Amino acid sequence: MISLYQIIVSIILGVVQGISEWLPISSKTQIIIVSQYILGLNFSQAYAFGLFMEIGTIFAAVIYFRKEVWILIRTLFGKGSASDWKLFKFALISTIVTGVIAVPIYKAVADISGGYNIGLPMIILGMILFMDALLIHYSRTKYADDKNRKTVDNIGLKEYILVGIAQGLAALPGVSRSGATTSTMLLLNIEAREAFRLSFIDMIFATTAAVFVTLIFSGSSVSSTIAQISLAGLAVAILVATGISLLLINFLLNIARKSKIIYLTAALGAIALAGGIIISFFPLAFSAG
Repeated sequence: MISLYQIIVSIILGVVQGISEWLPISSKTQIIIVSQYILGLNFSQAYAFGLFMEIGTIFAAVIYFRKEVWILIRTLFGKGSASDWKLFKFALISTIVTGVIAVPIYKAVADISGGYNIGLPMIILGMILFMDALLIHYSRTKYADDKNRKTVDNIGLKEYILVGIAQGLAALPGVSRSGATTSTMLLLNIEAREAFRLSFIDMIFATTAAVFVTLIFSGSSVSSTIAQISLAGLAVAILVATGISLLLINFLLNIARKSKIIYLTAALGAIALAGGIIISFFPLAFSAG
C-alpha cells in the first residue's frame, strides 16, 4: 500500500521532471538535486534515477507527436513520402550519433566519486540561448518572417550529426537535452518552431535508449530508488510528468510559432544562466560525494 509520504514525493518528482524536461535546466539535474534531498540518494543513484524518470516525458512526446511517430513507423516499412524519409533519416542518424557520444559519458559520470560542477554547463547553455535570441532577431531584421530558415526538408547529414552530438553531450549533468538540441538547430539556421518540434521528436528515441542504458548499467540503483517510493509511487510520478509535459510541449510550440520566440529563447537563456549561477554558488550541495 502506498503511503501519503510516497504519494507526495512521487508528485514532487513528477512535477520537477515534467517542467524541467522542456526548459534548459536539465531535468536529470533537477531530479538529482531533489532526490538527493528528499530520498537521500548519492550522486550515482540520483543520476541514474534522473535518466530513468524521463519515461514520463517520453510518453508525453509520443502522445503529442503520435502522427509523426506513425509516419516514422510507416517509413520504416517503405511507405513514406520524400519528406517522411527526411524526418526518418534525421531521427535515425542523430539518435545513432547520440548513442556513440552519450554511452561513454554516462559510464564515466556514473562512476564519479569526487565533485562535479553541475552549474557550469547550465551557464554555458544559458549564454548560447542568449546568442540564439540575438541571431533570431538579426535574421528577422534582415529577412522577414524567418523565410530564409530551414526545415527538415532542406537539412542534411551535417545537421543530423551536429544535433546528435549536442544531444549526446546532454548526458552530462547540467546539460539540458532540449536546450542543447534546440540551440544547435537555431544556430544551424533551422526555423524556430521546427527546431523545437524536431528536438521533441528526437527525444523520443534518444531518451528511450537512455532509459535502457540506465537499466543495463545501473539497474540496481534504479531498483533501490523505486523501492523507496514504491511501484505505485513511480506510476504516479510518471503520470504527473506526462500530464505536465503535454501542457508545456503545446505551450512552447505555440510560442515558437509566433514572433515571441525571441523573448522565449532569451527567457530560457536567463533561466539556465540563473540556475547555473545559483548551483555554482552552492557546490557542496550538488557534489558527487
